[in-house]
Amino acid sequence: MQIRNSILALLAAIPLTVAAAIPANAAELIMFEQAGCSWCARWNAEIGPAYPKTEEGQIAPLRRVDIHKKLPDDLAGIRVERFTPTFVLVDNGVEIGRMRGYTGDEFFWYLLGEMLQKLDRPPAG
Repeated sequence: MQIRNSILALLAAIPLTVAAAIPANAAELIMFEQAGCSWCARWNAEIGPAYPKTEEGQIAPLRRVDIHKKLPDDLAGIRVERFTPTFVLVDNGVEIGRMRGYTGDEFFWYLLGEMLQKLDRPPAG
């Protein structure tokens, strides 16, 4: 009986241990896009494959939203534009910063860095 109770206690603790190992990440980079957008295609080719592997992509994972579809409920407070791509940094449902358009990788990374600095995060390390 004691062994059974020990096993049950161990099994009950596993979800808590796993949840503690997953970093809390409420920030997202929303990419408003639409089919046929040549600037979206350029971003997809130049930045898209690398973005999730970068530190920026870890801090604010990318979430794509088609401007012609219903806006997800959790983004109801975020203004949608018709100009694509538009990137909106959101933290806990609150807009932190916005970048309209894509004119190249250097400009994108620079502006994204400025937006990420506005996040209320403790220093790394």
